[in-house]
Formats: sequence, structure tokens, C-alpha cells
Amino acid sequence: MSSPLSLRSRRELADSIRERYAAANRQQKATILDEFTAATGYGRKHAIAVLRRPPASAESAVQKRSRAPVYTDDVRQALVTIWEASNRLCSKRLVPYLPTFVEALERFGHLALGMETRRLLLDMSAATVDRLLYQTRHGGPRPLSTTRPGPLLKHQIPIRTFTDWNDDRVGFLEADLVAHCGESMAGTFINSLVLTDVKSGWTECKALLYKDHDFVVQALSEVGDRLPFAILGLDTDNGSEFITHKLIGFCKQQKITFTRSRPYKKNDQCFVEQKNGQIVRRLVGYDRYEGVEAARILTELYEVVRLYVNFFQPSMRLVSKSRIGAKTKRLYDAARTPYDRVLEAKEVSSASKARLRRQYHSLDPVELLNAIGRLQDELWPLGYRDLPSRRGRVLTEPVEGVSVEPPTADLPAAEKEARTFHKTRRPHKKHKKHKPYDHWWRTYPDEFAPVWSECEEDLKRQPNLAATTLLRRLQVRHPGTFKDGQLRTLQRRVRAWRLAQMKEPAVPLRRGDSLPEEHEVELVVSYPTHTACQPPRYDFE
Repeated sequence: MSSPLSLRSRRELADSIRERYAAANRQQKATILDEFTAATGYGRKHAIAVLRRPPASAESAVQKRSRAPVYTDDVRQALVTIWEASNRLCSKRLVPYLPTFVEALERFGHLALGMETRRLLLDMSAATVDRLLYQTRHGGPRPLSTTRPGPLLKHQIPIRTFTDWNDDRVGFLEADLVAHCGESMAGTFINSLVLTDVKSGWTECKALLYKDHDFVVQALSEVGDRLPFAILGLDTDNGSEFITHKLIGFCKQQKITFTRSRPYKKNDQCFVEQKNGQIVRRLVGYDRYEGVEAARILTELYEVVRLYVNFFQPSMRLVSKSRIGAKTKRLYDAARTPYDRVLEAKEVSSASKARLRRQYHSLDPVELLNAIGRLQDELWPLGYRDLPSRRGRVLTEPVEGVSVEPPTADLPAAEKEARTFHKTRRPHKKHKKHKPYDHWWRTYPDEFAPVWSECEEDLKRQPNLAATTLLRRLQVRHPGTFKDGQLRTLQRRVRAWRLAQMKEPAVPLRRGDSLPEEHEVELVVSYPTHTACQPPRYDFE
């Protein structure tokens, strides 16, 4: 039976009636016990023991044991400094890496420890680190949580095999694209290609200006040239940028095992999916990025991130997993950096290991973290997340050769049909097998040759312009000439133009010019100040 009285009130009540209970006779004690148990909810025997207990006094009260704290403020401050420089690693990843990280910070003069402070730091357990960092971790506002990666599971479906898929050797990579599209998949936007080695956790990121297989193959070639080990296997999803003749031919030429994951099974690529959230989304966020300038800054950011993550960010690898009843028990190895795991690999040559050691001793983790923060400050103003409504906009900047007209509701039926895309289901038709599409489609008459100069002017003005919007403009300028079914042909022409312009790319004049419109031909949108949810940034001074 619970009592509405607090513990302090029950103790005060016991102290007030204790003397009266001791002086009472048998019948009076029974009455006092009935009242006391009814007020406190105690059992009768426990109430008797409480009332018989002598009152606590200042002299008889049990004194709390006191001893000097083992971990002083100097030790705690040194731990906070190391924790901030490690980009706030969790304790289980930080503790095994403390000796190496302390040595790196001392080498560049960011930390000066006494003998006793060093001993206490290196002898700390993960629980002690959590206890000492509790106030620092929970002192400020909590950031918004993001999507968590799924549990570990990997199944590959081989496509081309030159060697057996063996993730016990370095060189077998998982690859994925991260779209920086904000809240709209329309138009062209920057994508990040993420490559992760399954055994060592070595991660490389590349910014792709366009989602195209030519850019993917070029990025793979650049990454392969600077990796400390050879690429033996490549596992991708089923995206159109990966499952192409060009990438298959590249893997065949380089003797790379090319496999793909099962459709709609994201856990098949658990290693690279974890890096997508831990590196790309955490540092770049979910905003939309377009244009050469954003791609340039993102490329510079990834150059610094690859050094900081691979040399100074330890991770734990799953050793075994067993199921006991309804519980799953996972056993992980000690946290180590990808750099340490590559040095232990027998497949890596001695020359590559020597180059890695020289590079490691020349890197300052604090300077790398500050450089990441500076590049984030340059990148975030170029992105945006909240897209304004596309309805009710007005034309503020005319396009040469295009007249401003009312919405499609007030247009004649013929012109309304030219402005609007109709999604009709066509009967299935068996097509003749052609050679690779990069050649056979050009054998047909080029319907866009007479108007390509107009398209080029639009593309030079807006390099990220979507082919869908470009076709709409042509349908308005030349009614009845171009049909919806010619969109794919125009997309190929636009793609070839962009590849040719990559030698001397033009920076777009404004953001959001790749998004297609519903009614207007040319719209200039005044976007609000960038207030999107950005990933956290930690300044280490």
C-alpha cells in the first residue's frame, strides 16, 4: 500500500510520535500503530521497527565516506580537448585510439600532458569517459536526429567475376550515390559517389556534377589511382548510372569483380550505407546543390574529409553475431582507423605502407577539422532545402523569342496540348536489338538540329536546365513541331553538350534554374534566406 506522504514527511511523523509510543502501554501502542500504518502505508512489523529505532542526531548520523577525486579538472579538460579534436567520437571508439590520438596532438603542440595526467587518460575505461563527458555532452540543446543505418547484412549477385568475392582482403569496395537534390528530384543536381572498402573501412568520396555513367567511370579511375591498394571488387546497387556497358567494360579491363545488390535490399550494401549517413549526410546535410561552384567546394571538402576520416576516425568491425533466445549478441573488435587496418593488410605493398606512414606523420587532425568547418561555411550558403510553390508565379525576366502568355486554362486547345505533357500508356512493341546506344540513336534524322542554336543559348544561360523544361519551351516556340516522345532524344543531346562543356564549365547565374515549371516559360524565383536544417559543425580552437 503506497502512501501520499513523501519519505521526508514519514520520517518527521515517526520522530514526532516515537517518544509517545515508547511511553505508552500495550493498548495505546496498538492504537498508535493503527494510525501510523494508515498514514504511512508501512506494514505493522516495519512500523514497530521504525518507531523503536533511536532518533538520528548530528553525532550519530552515518557520515558519508569522502575521498579525493581520482580524475581532477586537468584530466577532465584534457579529455574534453581530445574528444573535440576527434569530432566527438563515442567512448568505445575513442578509448582504444587514445594513445595514438594523444601522440598526434602532442606532435603538433595542441596538447601538453604531465606524466600523471597521461597515465590517468590512457588507463580510462569507456564508462569513465562517458561519466566525465556527461556535462559537456548534455549541456547544450540536442540536435535533430537523422535516419539511422540498418543492421549488418550483405548478399551479392555476381555479374562479371575474375576473382572470388572475398571481403577478408582489402580492395573489395561497395559504391553508392548520394543525391543532393533537396526536396525535388527534378532537373540536374550534384551527386556524391561514396566508395567504402569492406575490410578496412577506407572511404573515398567524389562530387559528381551530373548523374552520368561517364562521370562515375572517371571518378572510379581517379580513386583507383590514389588508393593505397588495388581495387579487386566493386559492389553497387541497380541504378542506371552503374549498370551500364561502359562500367562493365571498365571493370573487365581493370580485372575488377563487378557485382550488384538485390533490388530494394538496402542492407546488402550496409557498409557504404553507413558511411552515407555518418560522413556525407552529417557533414553536407540534405540541402540541394547545383552548379560548378558548389561542386568545386564539395570536391575540396571531400579532399580534406578523406584524410581526416581514414587517418583519425576509428571504427569497430563486427566479428561475430549469435542469437540467444529473443536477443542477438554481437561481438566487435577493438576500434581502429582505416589507416591502421590497411597497415596490417598483407596484400598492401611495403612501398604503399611507407607512403601512408609519411603522410600520417605530416597530418594535423586539428587543422583538418578546422578546414572542414571552413569549407562547410562556404558550401552551405550555396544550397537550399525548402522549395517554394510552383503555382502562381509571375514572369519577371523575358526570354528572347518567347512571349509571356496567360496560364494554360485560357489558351486554345492546340497550344494547351503543346504546353502540357500527356502521360499515355503505349502498347508494347518488340524492338530490334541495337548496338550500344551511344551510336545507334544518331543514325536517325536529327529533329533538333534546326533549333539547336536556341537550345544552346538557353543552356549557356542556365547550365543546369532540365531537358523537360527545354522541350516545353521548344513546343511553345514551334507549335506542332516537337512531340513528347522526343524527350529522350533531347536528353541525349543535352548530355553530350554538357560533357563537351566540362573543359570550360560556366557557373550558373542563379540557383534552382534546373527545376521545371508548370505553366510559365521562364521564371525567376526570389528564394528566401538559407534557413535549412544544416548538420552540426564543431569549431576546435
